[in-house]
Amino acid sequence: MSRETGRKLIASNKKARHDYAVLKTYEAGLVLAGTEVKSLREGRASLVDAFAQEHEGEIMLYGLHIAEYGYGSWTNHAPRRTRKLLLHKAEIVKILAQLRDGNGLTLVPLSMYFSEGWAKVELGLARGLRSYDKRQVLAAKDAQKEIAREMGRRLKGRTR
Repeated sequence: MSRETGRKLIASNKKARHDYAVLKTYEAGLVLAGTEVKSLREGRASLVDAFAQEHEGEIMLYGLHIAEYGYGSWTNHAPRRTRKLLLHKAEIVKILAQLRDGNGLTLVPLSMYFSEGWAKVELGLARGLRSYDKRQVLAAKDAQKEIAREMGRRLKGRTR
């Protein structure tokens, strides 16, 4: 059997990018059971309520939902069990130092994917956005769209 190459997206957390300002991203592996991997290959995962926290010097992922494998037997996994994230010790120390500073940062899973056949999670060190911050971001996006639209009209020779 040949090894997978490239990157295959399993799930993404679009709401996280809306609710948080992502300052830095990290790639982490996951400790998974066999039926979890099979379920992920079918694309049956949800990052909606997931978050990462420190537990006894390690970073754990809570609330990640991986649906039970349809053809599994008594060996099936619990859908919302806590999963350990695989990071280098230096990265863990850096992340935990930033989380403990008391500057309102949190660790949010942004996406889950297979990279070279291994299940990975993209974590974002993020700060929560307030509602007025979200409005400013949306207003800036709308302004950029309008500018691009007008530039397109001018390039085509059409003006209002």
